[in-house]
Amino acid sequence: MPLRIEEHGDIAIAHLDRPPVNALDRELLQAIGDGFKELEKSDAKAVVLTGEGSSFCAGADLFAVIEGSTEYIEGTVPALTDAFRSLFEFPRPVVAAVNGHAIAGGAVLTCECDYRIMAAGSGKIGISELKVGVPFPTYAIEIMRFAVAPHHFQELVYLARAYSPDDAVTMGMIDEVVEPEELMGRAIEVAERLARIPAATFEAMKTIIRQPALDRIARYGEEHDAKARKGWASDEVQESIKDFLVTTFGTSER
Repeated sequence: MPLRIEEHGDIAIAHLDRPPVNALDRELLQAIGDGFKELEKSDAKAVVLTGEGSSFCAGADLFAVIEGSTEYIEGTVPALTDAFRSLFEFPRPVVAAVNGHAIAGGAVLTCECDYRIMAAGSGKIGISELKVGVPFPTYAIEIMRFAVAPHHFQELVYLARAYSPDDAVTMGMIDEVVEPEELMGRAIEVAERLARIPAATFEAMKTIIRQPALDRIARYGEEHDAKARKGWASDEVQESIKDFLVTTFGTSER
């Protein structure tokens, strides 16, 4: 399974597990959406979200996007929205243990967690969508608007840079940086602390904190996401994705 969940006492640890870099294809997106819906029904009092391997999550699988048909895109953008929704609206505490690169959708997954810890080192985090040329779905852009300070928001979106762990703290995407060997222990420690808050109290506070973002999503989401799906499938965006892949990997083919 591309999302592997294990128990650690009252804490569930959810591992993104799609080698080599946990890129978000439709299967992993559906696994995230379904997995967090199942965790809502479980006895877990909090969740730690982390990645397997050297990356946390490299964002959307762009090779799959350009290889797929319009039907693939029409199904993948809603799957992306459902995955983001299931995590953003999850009623219990979620702590991100960012073990490496968290790019584009990986940064969004990070920023919708309640507390975000990143391993020191060469890992980068940032929202590269406009560098690639693809429009953000509504949940993605509203999560980033929710998570970071207004004076950093446009810089993050428009310039599409990838930041070091320490710079990511300054930009508001990360709360804390620890040594790699301390990452999971610290994430579990924070999750256990948050889990001691009465569940109904935590859910009430989490809902009211996120309500402005949820209101904007409800108001604008359907119209904007229709435009996003159309944009992803357009010839101009498809060519922009290919150019990005060639520049980054030397090829637009697997």
